[in-house]
Amino acid sequence: METASLSPTDTPPPPVHVAIIMDGNGRWARARGLPRIEGHRRGAEAVRRTVRAAADAGFSYLTLFGFSSENWKRPLEEVRDLMGLLRYYLSKEIAELHKNGVRFKVIGDRALLDPDIVALISDAERHTANNTGLTLVLALSYGGRAELVLAAKSIAADVLQGDLSIDDVDENIVSQHLFTGDIPDPDLLIRTSGERRISNFLLWQLAYAEFVFLDVLWPDFDASHLSDAVADYCSRERRFGGTHG
Repeated sequence: METASLSPTDTPPPPVHVAIIMDGNGRWARARGLPRIEGHRRGAEAVRRTVRAAADAGFSYLTLFGFSSENWKRPLEEVRDLMGLLRYYLSKEIAELHKNGVRFKVIGDRALLDPDIVALISDAERHTANNTGLTLVLALSYGGRAELVLAAKSIAADVLQGDLSIDDVDENIVSQHLFTGDIPDPDLLIRTSGERRISNFLLWQLAYAEFVFLDVLWPDFDASHLSDAVADYCSRERRFGGTHG
């Protein structure tokens, strides 16, 4: 089957912001009789491919769901292995991202991460802050409901301190108090592995996103799958609650 091009001249432009729930590492490993960590390693390779493909496609933002707030409940050994992979990625991959003009940003509750990982994240964000290419957003220790609670607390504190009037609180104010306050909402959400749910990911931000669910497991995800998802997105009419144009 011929794969559609990401940006042909006779179709709409690609989405500005694509978010991906990277699912299926464990099932990929289990199907091959391999330990789960091998699935996560192959998943990291899929991240590299996807970042390159997103940059080539002309996206401005790519957000990847790397580790949820619920993932802390996984077995200690698996969490330790995942944190080890994260350390490796932050130590070895940021230079390549910087070389390619990628800006790196992390969203989520950093208080639960080890101090050395927090330091690596801060260094990576600072090192790439002035890059003007693709912005890669990695959601770590992230939960959508927790994000909304933190935003509500922050808004309440601003009101109590007199920095904000309660009458001024609107959707824009809420958006500004989220982890993604300086990032446009996703146009497209992709989830791999055949699951059809958003798993507490970007609950506010996905209000008008288009959803594409793919049966491919994340370690097998490549540029052709991304291309197909974007072609599906481009074939849809986004009305944002309005009528047919």
